[in-house]
Amino acid sequence: MPGVKDGKLQTLTLIRGLPGSGKSTLAVHLASATGALHLEADMFMVDRQGFYEFDIRRLRHTHAKCEAKCREALTDGRNVIVSNTFTRLWEMKAYIDMAEQLDIKLLIVECHGKFGSIHQVPDETLADMRDRWEDLPEQYR
Repeated sequence: MPGVKDGKLQTLTLIRGLPGSGKSTLAVHLASATGALHLEADMFMVDRQGFYEFDIRRLRHTHAKCEAKCREALTDGRNVIVSNTFTRLWEMKAYIDMAEQLDIKLLIVECHGKFGSIHQVPDETLADMRDRWEDLPEQYR
């Protein structure tokens, strides 16, 4: 049986959606209700004073840190929720592979709300993200 620890099914939940779709809000509520660890790449773009500062030069590094923290928590037996835009399927691949390698149940949730981005993502960037959105294959729905 996949990912059973102390009689409980271990899960990795990926929450995907455009900026302002409700990903982070949903992840915070789910993590609070279940005790899962909530991670997202944006957490690694916060400066020493606690302010979010997007820097495209650090994007690859922040995603690598998010993946590493996820693997560490899953290996320790924790449930993990990762909320990122994941507009393209390859952006989820490291997490999908991780769940498979560790034999942990994978859930993928999509958010389609329109609440407005807390990070002031420009309309042009949002349109670009919307244009490159890839639908989930049937096996992950």
